[in-house]
Amino acid sequence: MFDKQYMPRHIAIIMDGNRRWAKAQGKPASFGHKAGAKTLEKIVRYANKIGLEYITVYAFSTENWKRTEEEVKALMMLLQNYLDDYSKRADTENIRVKILGDISALAPGMQKSIYNCMERTKDNTGVTFNIALNYGGRDELVKAIKQIAQEVKEGKIDIQDISEEMVSNNLYTKGEPDPDLLIRTSGELRLSNFLPWQLVYSEFLFIDKNWPDFTEEDLDNAIVEYEKRTRKFGAN
Repeated sequence: MFDKQYMPRHIAIIMDGNRRWAKAQGKPASFGHKAGAKTLEKIVRYANKIGLEYITVYAFSTENWKRTEEEVKALMMLLQNYLDDYSKRADTENIRVKILGDISALAPGMQKSIYNCMERTKDNTGVTFNIALNYGGRDELVKAIKQIAQEVKEGKIDIQDISEEMVSNNLYTKGEPDPDLLIRTSGELRLSNFLPWQLVYSEFLFIDKNWPDFTEEDLDNAIVEYEKRTRKFGAN
């Protein structure tokens, strides 16, 4: 197993390629999303087993509402079932689930499942599993700016008090280390509005494989690749 001293504490994943994977097999998008969900469950369990502290995945962006109503509905149902299942297994898996995103815009049933899952798993001490749901990076930053501006307006803080730490403490990932490594599957080479503040010094790894085909071995290889890199944080 990996040496905790050198392995990443936090891995972020853009799980791309579910629809492409389904299309290649002549199946609807929902088929790919179901396969992707099974892959995710397998990878999160494995991340917990090897001692990863945080894993953050891009499940549904603020832009994904533009997809067909049928696909959005199927994806939301899949995610809700996923959360309900984690709630039932909370005591045996020791995985802590958190949701990053604008929960208020989601259906009441989904909101209930989210709060129940987070409450049921909040005291678990294994990997923290962040699900970015109805998440947009710029939207997150705008919300943080508004919160800080409101505190300035109310006289609680002075403009000179605003710092990088203060911005970080107003994001969904408050209290968590920034990702050490970002993995994006399916060969696409962009961030797609995912964690723009948190990823500034992360190592990037783009894998030419659709998400449903991603394996525990692929995660191992990504960690090995990460351990080969020298992180300078702008020093040289």
